Amino acid sequence: MTQIGLAPRSAAHFLLDEVTGEGRLLSELIGGGALSHLAPEDRARAQRLALLTLRGMDRADRMLKPFLQKRPPLTVRNALRLGTVEIWNGEAAHGVVNACVEIVGRNKRTQAMKGLVNAVLRKVAAERPGAWDRLPEPRLPDWLRGPMIEAWGKAEVAGMEHAHFLGASLDLTVKSDPESWAQKLGGTVLPSGSVRLADAGQVSELEGYADGAWWVQDAAAAIPVRILAPKTGEKVLDLCSAPGGKTMQLASAGADVTAVDVSESRMRRVEENLARTGLKARTVVSDAFEFDEDGYDAILLDAPCSATGTIRRHPDLPYAKDGSEFGELIGQQEAMIDHALTLLKPDGRLVFCTCSLLPDEGEVQVEEALERHDGLWVDRSAFDQSWIEESWKTEEGGLRLRPDYWPEFGGMDGFYVAVLRKAA
Repeated sequence: MTQIGLAPRSAAHFLLDEVTGEGRLLSELIGGGALSHLAPEDRARAQRLALLTLRGMDRADRMLKPFLQKRPPLTVRNALRLGTVEIWNGEAAHGVVNACVEIVGRNKRTQAMKGLVNAVLRKVAAERPGAWDRLPEPRLPDWLRGPMIEAWGKAEVAGMEHAHFLGASLDLTVKSDPESWAQKLGGTVLPSGSVRLADAGQVSELEGYADGAWWVQDAAAAIPVRILAPKTGEKVLDLCSAPGGKTMQLASAGADVTAVDVSESRMRRVEENLARTGLKARTVVSDAFEFDEDGYDAILLDAPCSATGTIRRHPDLPYAKDGSEFGELIGQQEAMIDHALTLLKPDGRLVFCTCSLLPDEGEVQVEEALERHDGLWVDRSAFDQSWIEESWKTEEGGLRLRPDYWPEFGGMDGFYVAVLRKAA
């Protein structure tokens, strides 16, 4: 492991405090400039350290527990977690212990606990070889684990937790010839056509990035557009479009695309991605409910959701959230489906999807939409593709994707996808 200095460790510790103490997401923090004071290399190290610690946090807490008579303040616990994860991921214990002691010592409210941090981390480092690997794999927090077990079962959730702990490779959607790009980049073509890179390095330095030959997009996130199967010249609406991966897929297929998103800053990112890839789409900054143009042949609704399907690449989510906002999101999804249907041509198709592992944000939404709308039906034929596995298909006619699927390839994000059609 590359030697890490104090600055990236301090920044990683700050990120952990913000996630676990203030409920902020890493994407929000980093996008807001939380690491802007660091050199690019240190920014990358700080982000990597924070992600590594969040993935291993449950295991770190288990290792620390015997050495703590009572729980220290959260910021001290985060320093201990950071140090524990680093030590057991191969970093020299001496440098890790000194850095964590320094981090705690800089805070007037915790500087009296420098001795505790020093003593505990030295005990952690003195544990028998293999002690880390013998601990159970990190589990989801109880607020999320309970509903997940109720939905899928204990063994299945354990499989998802294993996928979360392993993290995620980098997936690319390419404009054309995935086999050729996989060969050029040292990747693998997945059954769905995405290209997966095991060790990508700096994305912007990869061949084809500057030329816009591909874009980063998890394989599961690319599936809804593959299911929608846009045709050349079709009028297609991407109703919640940022950051633009699905918009680019639609445009690359030759569709006449309108991309809508409520956030001006996020829409700028869509426009930047379109410019880099040389693809064209009309972009509109608007609240989805205020957008009222109708007559679309197809609509893609990737609705705002809990994002619980993305934990393998966003391990901060279970610690930044507590599930209290889920009810509001579920109501919003229901209203968005109803609104999207008013914008669709008769016999048009609406692809509803969420990056969620909760049935209330997927299967249940479709079941209830069918009850609310006469003449609405689910097009199961959209899933008649050779790479789609039968076990993914759900009773109400959708597609359920989970992190523990495709273990031989390294998993995928959790997603739900269904194709709804209005009777002509």
